[in-house]
Amino acid sequence: MVKTVVSVGLPVLETMHIKKNRLEPENKNGNERRICIVTGIHGDELEGQYICYQLIRRIQESKEFLTGIVDVYPCVNPLGMESITRRIPTFDLDMNRSFPGDMDGDMSEYVAAKLVEDFEGADFCVDLHASNIFLREIPQVRLDKQHEESLLEYAKLLNTDFIWVHSSPTVEPASLYHSLNQKKVPTLSIEMGVGMRITKEFGDQILEGIFCLMHKLGIWSGPVITPKTSVISSDQDKVTLIHAEASGVFLPCVEHLMDIKAGDVVGNIVDSLNGTIVQHIIAPCDGVVFTLREYPVVYDGSLIARILGGV
Repeated sequence: MVKTVVSVGLPVLETMHIKKNRLEPENKNGNERRICIVTGIHGDELEGQYICYQLIRRIQESKEFLTGIVDVYPCVNPLGMESITRRIPTFDLDMNRSFPGDMDGDMSEYVAAKLVEDFEGADFCVDLHASNIFLREIPQVRLDKQHEESLLEYAKLLNTDFIWVHSSPTVEPASLYHSLNQKKVPTLSIEMGVGMRITKEFGDQILEGIFCLMHKLGIWSGPVITPKTSVISSDQDKVTLIHAEASGVFLPCVEHLMDIKAGDVVGNIVDSLNGTIVQHIIAPCDGVVFTLREYPVVYDGSLIARILGGV
């Protein structure tokens, strides 16, 4: 059942609506557990759209296996998505810095507060993100050290290649992840793919993980896969960042999710006016390329790749 979570009046007599689709068993007993699947906090992150579509479709096709409540929020920043903007347009605010919000605050704070009000009481929340338009990420769960002990067993169910215990902006204070965990709603954030695109194979991979998580929580009784064994990295482990040391056009020589050795050529930054290579980028260590530059134009200091693995 589609429900409106919050509505806000806009200029020129328009109204913004944020909606969710609630799926629940036909014969409830009142003790059902509830999971929230959230995406679209950043308007340029579309990877979650495919997952929401497939999740709802598969549940509706096999409703007899649904033993709990699934709330799907496919677009919590509709103005951003409609304008292909990462932030909330006009206000130029990162919505993932607005939580838990304020009922008496401005539009963004009010919307955040209404969303949190709707999430409260859930047994679990999964916050789906894509990367931005500049970088491609392998499917990964991100969580902070504070919640590593309580959330890691659930993160392992999500069928990702990588679990990064790391204080990234996705999990810092004022994020949805941080705010809901503070309110005792266990929440995990997933990053995958690239901005403004849908990578179906990544979406299919995460979708299977969500069914595994729902099975563990007693929300889904249907068959599930055995999740991948994720590589787990904490801040103490080695994640090596490669940055551009020149400006130009980046031409990769490696593939995303590729094993590389120290000394391998990661790519070249070229000068398309003079026809020269301005930086020959060499891997400083062995490992797996789990982040790779997607947008070719780079400047001195731009992130080119992250390598997980050896030294």
